[in-house]
Amino acid sequence: MPTGSLTGQVALITGAGRGIGREIAIGLAAEGMAVGLVGRTHGTLTDTLKECVRHGSRGVAVTADVTRAGAVREAVRIIERDLGTIDLLINNAGLVDRAEVPLWETDANQWWQVIETNLRGPYNLLRCVLPGMVSRGRGRVVNLNSGFALRPDGDYTAYATSKGALLQLSDNMADSLASHGIVILDISPGAVATDMTAGMPMFKDMKTWGSIPYMVAVTVDVARGRFDGLHGRFIHAGRDDLEELVNRAAEIRAADARTLRMRPYKEDDPMG
Repeated sequence: MPTGSLTGQVALITGAGRGIGREIAIGLAAEGMAVGLVGRTHGTLTDTLKECVRHGSRGVAVTADVTRAGAVREAVRIIERDLGTIDLLINNAGLVDRAEVPLWETDANQWWQVIETNLRGPYNLLRCVLPGMVSRGRGRVVNLNSGFALRPDGDYTAYATSKGALLQLSDNMADSLASHGIVILDISPGAVATDMTAGMPMFKDMKTWGSIPYMVAVTVDVARGRFDGLHGRFIHAGRDDLEELVNRAAEIRAADARTLRMRPYKEDDPMG
């Protein structure tokens, strides 16, 4: 049951017109958070905004392509003007390879479109939102990531490469963000039945999907600060025992776990 526990905070959610982004926006609004909705399609954003407002939340919808820096700057300006400074950034907008084919058979333009949306998009948002968070000494960022970031996949080379790069980007920023009181997390929702995921050939026979409401609840807990101790880490909401991760956060940080690292081939491997 909603508690209004996030009243007074502001979130910016990309890809908020449909799928996980829409549900996250509505879930945060139900907890009292003001929501800035960013996406490419005005109609779907407006529908999401209406649902958020129905919960009594303030909100604003801004049509923008996250790969275009100027459009992102203007979206952030409008959201902060109308709602206030941003406490939580949700980088959710994403694309996936259109076909399951090896790299040499891919459509080059679509391949790079996936990379740009999944990596340049978050960069553009981070570049615009982080200066304000740094100046205030607080803030939280969630990058919607994927298990594809952690394993090779020869049929989804653009998606897997972009998600691995996004995870590496978070890792590279983690120490500097921590010194300014900002938490960043990469969270995979697992395989959930969105238009994008359900349309992937590899999931055509999928019978049991992950829970979108559970991912929404996880995001609400991020906004409440439940996972701050896991700053800079990868969380798989669909598989992890989240209570165990929270309880073992100090151990996970000390072991430098849940990050991308090269595994040594022997004890004295020079790259170990």
